[in-house]
Amino acid sequence: MNLQLEGRTALVTGASMGIGRGIVRALAREGVRLAVMARRRNLLESLEAEVGHEIAIIECDFLRPEAPETIADAALEALGSVQILVNNAGGSRRFTLESTDAQWDEALTLNFIRQRELTHRLLPQMIERKWGRIINITGKSEPEGLNGAFAAKAAMHSWAKGLSREVGRHGVTVNSVPPGRIVSEQILRNYSPEWRARESEHDIPVGEYGQPEDIANLVCFLASPLARYITGTVIPVDGGLRRYQF
Repeated sequence: MNLQLEGRTALVTGASMGIGRGIVRALAREGVRLAVMARRRNLLESLEAEVGHEIAIIECDFLRPEAPETIADAALEALGSVQILVNNAGGSRRFTLESTDAQWDEALTLNFIRQRELTHRLLPQMIERKWGRIINITGKSEPEGLNGAFAAKAAMHSWAKGLSREVGRHGVTVNSVPPGRIVSEQILRNYSPEWRARESEHDIPVGEYGQPEDIANLVCFLASPLARYITGTVIPVDGGLRRYQF
């Protein structure tokens, strides 16, 4: 299938490892011109070498108040426009009843507020061109306990749905992709091999953890002109892990 992505422009946040890195590789294979953002420049440089052609590298701490403006300006300067925005930056935050307001503020900022701010900075030029794709890598809706990221991702889903209704008439779509257990630096750090084997056998119908490419394949489709009639959705990629019916 020709996704008609050749020559389009994209910004991917949280691009240095795991899901973000897989998304960059997949978009690059489709001929997309890329700007990538993360905190670790050395990993972004190795990603550039991996894809085999020049990409715009934006080294930035997403938590800094000026991050959305810095990232948006750098991407627009490098690419001329940003037609596709993949909001991938974020991270799990397991909390207890004793977790502080500062911890909750950090989790919400990292996993929702900065994504919203960056998106709204890039929306005007999408609306002006009557074409855009906003794809949010979010999180599951079955929290097994307190986790700041789960609360923030629920906010992302609600915001994205509302935004999709405002910008659809301008040719801009907004969709969210909650990953299941996808092999990444964070997953390997937080879950032992024994845990992963047990969960794969008993809780994941397809019997294994996913790979970043499993997310990236859907992102490429949602980013394409072929997905023009898909917006406001939440599409899990989880091997059947989630138990809710829709």
